[in-house]
Amino acid sequence: MLDKEIARRAREDEVAGRLMTIPGIGPLTATTITAGAPAETFAKGRDFAAWLGLVPSQAATGGKQKLGAISRMGERTLWRLLIIGSSAVVLQASKRGALAGSWLEGMLARKPRMLVTAALANEMALIVWALLAKQEDCRAPVAAEA
Repeated sequence: MLDKEIARRAREDEVAGRLMTIPGIGPLTATTITAGAPAETFAKGRDFAAWLGLVPSQAATGGKQKLGAISRMGERTLWRLLIIGSSAVVLQASKRGALAGSWLEGMLARKPRMLVTAALANEMALIVWALLAKQEDCRAPVAAEA
C-alpha cells in the first residue's frame, strides 16, 4: 500500500517524473531525491556525487594522483538507493547485453561488475545533478562511434 502511494506521488511530481527517466531510478529513489537532496546548491555534479559518497578517495604524492575506493562517507539513504538502482542496471546489462558501443558495455568488458556498479552509481548522481540543475529530461544514451 505504501509502495502504491509513493508511486502515485512520484507520478504527480514533475521533478520526480523527470528523474524516473534515468535508467535505474524508480519512484522510491526519485521521491527521496526530490525530498532531501539539495542538488541545486552544488556548483558541479562531482560535488553532489561527493556529498553522496560516490567519488573515489584521492591521494597525491610526488605529483602523481592516485584514486582509491569510493568513500561511502555521504548521505547513506540516497547512496544505497543509487547503488541498488545501478546494480539492477548492471545485472540486466550483463545478462542481456548493454547497448553496443556504450560506456557501460566498455566498462563491463574490462572491469569487475561491482566496480562498474559503483561507477554507474556515480554517473547516475552526475545525471541527477544535471537534471535538477538544468531542469530538463534525461536523453537516451547513444552508442560511441568507432
